[in-house]
Amino acid sequence: MKKLLTTFLLTALTTTTVCAATAFTDAKDALDYRQSAFTLIRHNTGDIGEMLQGKVPFDAKRVQQRADALAALATLPWDGFRTAGTEAGGGDAKAEIWADFKDFTAKADKFQLDAKALQTAAQSADQAKIKAAFATFRGNCKACHDKYKAD
Repeated sequence: MKKLLTTFLLTALTTTTVCAATAFTDAKDALDYRQSAFTLIRHNTGDIGEMLQGKVPFDAKRVQQRADALAALATLPWDGFRTAGTEAGGGDAKAEIWADFKDFTAKADKFQLDAKALQTAAQSADQAKIKAAFATFRGNCKACHDKYKAD
């Protein structure tokens, strides 16, 4: 499973930059893309969260792998909101995203910075530093979800 996830991630990272601007054939394609990116973000975030909550043993190497993945994945979903027709909705995205796109993109930018900060904290292997950076990262997730994601 790890090798499959790693292979997928590397493939996504090497092709996304080249293809993202032209990869979406329609709004549904953009929706599928961003939902796939968020699924991978949720998987990596959940694993770190379970370690920090003591639900599974803390493994600094695995935290680093997940934080590295999150730093890369955090850059991916945003083009899936810019494609024509996506403002009509779909998935759990609220219309407020497109009504206040400047605020939404500011939150997306902060999310990416928070992911990089988590990656840096993970490099220290210091659980307290990781926990603080993870709390900031998750707090930004929640702030965006509270405003822009339908439950």
